[in-house]
Amino acid sequence: MSTEDDTADEGNASALRASALRMLEDLAAKPLMPGLHLVATPIGNLGDISLRALDCLARADLVACEDTRHSGRLLAHFGLKARLLPYHEHNAANARPKLLGALRDGAAVALISDAGTPLISDPGYKLVREALAEDIMVTAIPGASASLVGLSVSGLPSDSFFFAGFLPPKSAARKTRLEELVAIPGTLIFYETGARLAAALPDMAEILGDRAAAVAKELTKLHEQVARGTLSSLAEEFAGDEPPKGEFVVMVAPPSQEQREASDAEITAALEDALATESMRDAVQAVTDAFGAKRKRVYRLGLALQQGKGEGDAR
Repeated sequence: MSTEDDTADEGNASALRASALRMLEDLAAKPLMPGLHLVATPIGNLGDISLRALDCLARADLVACEDTRHSGRLLAHFGLKARLLPYHEHNAANARPKLLGALRDGAAVALISDAGTPLISDPGYKLVREALAEDIMVTAIPGASASLVGLSVSGLPSDSFFFAGFLPPKSAARKTRLEELVAIPGTLIFYETGARLAAALPDMAEILGDRAAAVAKELTKLHEQVARGTLSSLAEEFAGDEPPKGEFVVMVAPPSQEQREASDAEITAALEDALATESMRDAVQAVTDAFGAKRKRVYRLGLALQQGKGEGDAR
């Protein structure tokens, strides 16, 4: 690179720093409104912090966070000091009244999670709900979210998606929950721990079918990795005696047309057509085979259809 290029790069960097400083000064010149500020923090790369987030954290009367040690290190990195109050799933019932009391007194309270956007898999929504019920101002300072970052690099459909959070740790409960998600017509997004990932992926493949999927870790960090494949191939990739460390984002493609569970209305319409020429038993079997639905469900809908017709005839 030439000396002229080096000079240009230095000039651009200097202009960027000056612009950021002016923006921070403009933000600081405006009062920080009393109320609850939901502040997104980086999920790995500290460079993803926003200027608004820094300004809010610097001036908030109180910062509610999951882990004061973790958040203390984040603030220290940027040379910030703040009054920290732990607020997490284990102490939320006790900490929430304290936060609401501060908000009633006119404080500016910032709520952050260990990483990413607050309220995503943490107890923050209850605080928001109660603050809104008391007409306390609630605002958000957007930023990183592991679920959206993972979706954006997964290569899976992003026009419609469903965030399902963490699955139950036990296989039976996990499969029951997955059964509830089978027919959702969008990409599914899960969070999973390294300790449970190897067990969760085969359950996903069994219940959801061998769909396209992606598993992401270390998002935005130096060693960011995204493994892509089918659920069965990913289950093989992450199987092993040594479980991976950390937390993962698992994304699963929407069901194919063949996998999509038929609605009650679709099954009922097919039953009505079949019953015009077949017995109840044969009609139920034909519709069950056609839709891949559970026989008990189809039979129940068939009985309801017949009963409805009987009531119509009686009238």
